[in-house]
Amino acid sequence: MTESITAHRTRFRGLVDKIADARRGDSSETVAAAFLLVATVVALIWANSPWGETYQSFWHTPLSITLGDQGIELDLQHWVNDGLMALFFFVVGLEVKREFAMGELRDRSRAAVPIVAAIAGLALPAALFLLLNPTGPEAAAWGVVISTDTAFVVGLLAVVGPARAVRLRIFLLTLAVADDVGALAIIAVFYTDELRIGPLLVSVAGLALIASLRGLRVWRGAGYGLVSVVTWVAMYESGVHPTLAGVMIALILPVYPPRRREVEHAAALTRAFRQSPNPEYARAARLGLERAVSVNERLMRLHQPYTAFIIVPIFALANAGVVLSSETLRAAATSSLTWGIVVGLVLGKFVGITTASAVFAKLRPGSMTPGLTFPQIAGGAALSGVGFTISLFIVDLALDDPALADQARVGVLSASVIAALLGWLVFSLGNRFAPPPAEPSLDLLRRVSPKRDHIRGPVGAPLTIVEYGDFECPFCSKATGSTREVREHFGDQVRYIFRHYPLDDYHPHARYASEASEAAAAQGKFWEMHDMLFLHSDALERDDIDRYAADLGLDMDRFEDDLRTGDFVTRVEDDELDALTSELPGTPTFYLGVEGRVPQRHSGPHDAATIIRELEAMRAAARRPVAD
Repeated sequence: MTESITAHRTRFRGLVDKIADARRGDSSETVAAAFLLVATVVALIWANSPWGETYQSFWHTPLSITLGDQGIELDLQHWVNDGLMALFFFVVGLEVKREFAMGELRDRSRAAVPIVAAIAGLALPAALFLLLNPTGPEAAAWGVVISTDTAFVVGLLAVVGPARAVRLRIFLLTLAVADDVGALAIIAVFYTDELRIGPLLVSVAGLALIASLRGLRVWRGAGYGLVSVVTWVAMYESGVHPTLAGVMIALILPVYPPRRREVEHAAALTRAFRQSPNPEYARAARLGLERAVSVNERLMRLHQPYTAFIIVPIFALANAGVVLSSETLRAAATSSLTWGIVVGLVLGKFVGITTASAVFAKLRPGSMTPGLTFPQIAGGAALSGVGFTISLFIVDLALDDPALADQARVGVLSASVIAALLGWLVFSLGNRFAPPPAEPSLDLLRRVSPKRDHIRGPVGAPLTIVEYGDFECPFCSKATGSTREVREHFGDQVRYIFRHYPLDDYHPHARYASEASEAAAAQGKFWEMHDMLFLHSDALERDDIDRYAADLGLDMDRFEDDLRTGDFVTRVEDDELDALTSELPGTPTFYLGVEGRVPQRHSGPHDAATIIRELEAMRAAARRPVAD
């Protein structure tokens, strides 16, 4: 018996795909994109209203901060661009660091296609732009076309993307991180003013001090904050764009999975507070909980909402206010600068990302994630032409002439609108000429691979059983007896593959159990741990699982390190995403197959007799001669 089909389809739509959430208004990415869009529209209306002069006068109001005889004076627009945006780039740096340490970019083979696509999506737009603007002051704006606005792209994907976009969303987010790395490097190398060595050395000393705080295991954010402000000021005075201070600081800050001893210590402090609530225990419990989580993750959780919902919209309000007069539009329509930006962002991103993905997948078969199609990639590549935030940011860095800057901003706004429409068109054409099935395919999405899968029985056996299971699911535990009988019946003629589908909503310990089985696999004992977990499916607390690992003779230090560093998280997540993409009804779900044919989802009872009959029928059908 499986869990409710309706419940799991709701889970699929709500927790992974995010499209249903976005249409109900629950998606934070979509709300952030809406804030950004509203700020852009307000800036355009304000700049083109009868009070348009107040737009320029307001944002060019000087503001100075002085200490004694020293100080910094900027207008409001540059306080936003150089000051507030440093926090935006700080959060971007935190995300990049986390992705390389614990996220999508940790597994290089998994991220290979989006990384290659991101490189092509940086290079081709810049090349196309420089073909149209090879010399002159316009050429300096080539960096405008390099970056993708993640907030807008994710928001647009939720609105115009395909119904089953789990893998596409992950592809685009991974691509965006790689894209951000390239954009930050380009800003650092090509858009730095004349260097002043003294302040630069102070900023380097500030970065070194932050690194030493990390080495001393300082985990409170306040200490980092004070040094960060000094570093920002020094970098501003050095001539390097001060927003890069945010990136450099973020890349230095420590990121690590919670350490078990610190989590246990925090839990003990919390229990003490529960038993004797008083201010001293309350403070100790709070500090213990904070110490258990890395500075990177705490600061990202703290600052991300401010950057998404306040800082980036304020940046758009300060920079998107182009006066769309007939003169401005006429100049933009005939400007190689404007057309270079439009061609670079719209055509360069679309062709570069799509072509690079297709070529790389052709050269390295199996590198493309199952469930991700080229029509989907093409639609996502089209949406990637929305370069908005960093594009407008680089306009301010690259162009001193206000007229050229306005032409560039018109190009960025035009390219963003065209890219959004092109993405919608590509997805619509894909649905028309290759419509997705009303129901997900019954074929096994990810083919069985000896390099990846855990296989019980001969690797080349003619009969195949694939189970998507959950170690805490009582039905899965009972199904292990059925699969044992089936294997005994067929002997070496059958192979059995287990894949993970932890149902967090119902079984809170299942995910840790799945990761523990993968950590055991690293020591050559997946099936022993698999059997042990199912034998004790009603006792899967962390202490229980650690005891099972010790009973199996695993190296416990290595076992704990493997679980803490998250090396196997992506493996469990990949199995789960395959299950969700296929909209599996619950656990256990079986796929049955015969040599030469793709395994098919089994929809009937999963007792041994039924599975044996179906496999026998498949084998008999495969042996029948094909009629002319």
